[in-house]
Amino acid sequence: MIRILLADDMKLIRAALTSLLDRHQDLQVVAQVYCGDLIVPTALECRPDVAVIDIDMPGQDGLTAAAELGKRLPSCRTLILTALCSPGNLRRALGNQVSGFLTKDVAPETLADAIRQVAAGLRVVDPQLATEALTLPANPLTRREIEVLRLSARGSAAKQIAAELFISTATVRNYLSSIRAKLNARTQVDAVRIAIEAGWM
Repeated sequence: MIRILLADDMKLIRAALTSLLDRHQDLQVVAQVYCGDLIVPTALECRPDVAVIDIDMPGQDGLTAAAELGKRLPSCRTLILTALCSPGNLRRALGNQVSGFLTKDVAPETLADAIRQVAAGLRVVDPQLATEALTLPANPLTRREIEVLRLSARGSAAKQIAAELFISTATVRNYLSSIRAKLNARTQVDAVRIAIEAGWM
């Protein structure tokens, strides 16, 4: 019997998935959570074999929770099931050691088979999304540029970023200018959007 934890913020989806999966004799939904912050504590309590996780969750996002789950409970494999099916999210998921990544429009039988494969130690990825991810350009930003952009995305001003990274305000402005140029972004907001969609931050 494969024990499953479902993490999705929509009650209707959790109920529908539970109904679909429990029809299979070898699959059993043992827990459901609506918030990303509850994924790891619930998994540590009920010890599922597979956690099926949405990305867009209240509190901690699903990819961050999946990464933490992999560290705290390595025996539980994770399968992302999401409508946020960008190549960047796939890259980030694979970087977090996620075992599977499928879109929410997948057929019920495909999902059940994917859970079985993930439980068996295999990796399952939506083939079209995998192709798109392979065609993305390499990340042109340096590690420091990513740090600066991440702080900028949180709303930090150049002076605050400079203080946090122990560099000058002028250097921060140079980094931000370089980031916009490398990403061909019109504004800082545009640069953040591009980097997030590509899975670079």
